[in-house]
Formats: sequence, structure tokens, C-alpha cells
Amino acid sequence: MREVRIFELEQGEPVAAWRVARPSTFKVLSGEIWLTVEGRSEDHWLAAGESVELPRRALAWISASQGGARFSLASGSEQVAPKPGLSLPVFGRLPRWLGVA
Repeated sequence: MREVRIFELEQGEPVAAWRVARPSTFKVLSGEIWLTVEGRSEDHWLAAGESVELPRRALAWISASQGGARFSLASGSEQVAPKPGLSLPVFGRLPRWLGVA
């Protein structure tokens, strides 16, 4: 399951710092956003439609350009190994059990 949150930044708001809990995709929906990630040498000016992958535990600093901006932060569930005793062939039989060919 993925979690997607949408945020708005107004022009003139102070720079915001985000600590990323899980690997996430930062995507600009409208406007322009300045983004920098602690430990990286480059800053990013992102326009609508552009995105950056943020690793777990990253500290990102963001600010909106004139006119403000909207962005989404999407994180997927982390991959989990199958539990012992639960075999994949069981999943292969489920559609027939549900009456689907």
C-alpha cells in the first residue's frame, strides 16, 4: 500500500525541514519549489511534474517560489519477505478457489 500526502506552501513561508521516515518520492504538483537534501552538494529547483527520490532518514529543506506551490510526498510500504510456511503456490490456487479461471 502507498501513502500519498499533498501539501501547500505559500510564498514567504519560512524554509521547512522534513525528516523522511521511509523512502519517498517528492513531486511538485504546481508552482516551483527549492529543495536541498542534507549531505548532497546540489540544490534543486523543481517545477510542476518534476520529482526527486528521497532516501529513508534524509533531511530535506524546502521552500516555495513566488506564488506558492503544491507538492506530494508518496511512500510505499517497505518490502517484507514472505513468512516461513506460507508458500507461493497457495496464492496461485486462490483464483480457482474464488471461481475465477
